[in-house]
Amino acid sequence: MAVVPWNPLLDTFDSLEKGLSNFLPAMDVYEEKDNVVVEATLAGIRPEDVDVNVHNDVLTLEGKREVSSEIEEKNYYRKEVRSGSFNRSVVLPAPVQADKAKANFKNGLLKIRLPKQSDGKSKRIKINVNNK
Repeated sequence: MAVVPWNPLLDTFDSLEKGLSNFLPAMDVYEEKDNVVVEATLAGIRPEDVDVNVHNDVLTLEGKREVSSEIEEKNYYRKEVRSGSFNRSVVLPAPVQADKAKANFKNGLLKIRLPKQSDGKSKRIKINVNNK
């Protein structure tokens, strides 16, 4: 399986173009023997503020991080903690059984296990030849 390098610049331009995201959570996607696993770092985000959807073997995370109070007078040297909404989609590396997926959220890490489809075996197709 080929690994596609992550390009944060493309993700940023993509989200700006869509106007949907203030930040993009980091995601890891990998395969186990029977599962595709997606891990997303969602520190500071409540699980009830995250929606997970799988459609046509594309997993989409949508959610929001709200800041309870932001002080305008702060003289920030650096401000990297983002708030607002996010929308991130990733193509899964194998067909999955979305209805059997399980998600756990612990210490700011969302871990989604998606069982691979068992019927992904190859099938030999006989070719009929017409000699007319």
